[in-house]
Amino acid sequence: MNRVDLVEKPRLRDDLPEFTPGDTVRVHVRVAEAGRERIQVFQGVVIRRQGGGLRETFTVRKISFGVGVERTFPLHSPTIARIEVVSRGRVRRAKLYYLRERKGKAGRMKEKRAAAMTEA
Repeated sequence: MNRVDLVEKPRLRDDLPEFTPGDTVRVHVRVAEAGRERIQVFQGVVIRRQGGGLRETFTVRKISFGVGVERTFPLHSPTIARIEVVSRGRVRRAKLYYLRERKGKAGRMKEKRAAAMTEA
């Protein structure tokens, strides 16, 4: 094992669910405001997962008041309180950048079937 891996291993989180690009997730983020902390929820479609180990990040995209908003989160960060998987999307690519040009119903994901999820 690499020395860097030995240092990073205790900091990796194991309480996170499995999710892939195309899934709709609800990310609960800790936000510090005016000397206190609160939880802010960011719900959208995962358009990419990048990196590995402690440096792994994922990007979530949502439409807010007609404007596309993307936010990149470090996966193993303590600022993430928890991640909920709302629905699983059926996609054929790892990076879903083409969703940036889609409007309305064209930007929706097909959902994975329940039978396919139990087999996988």
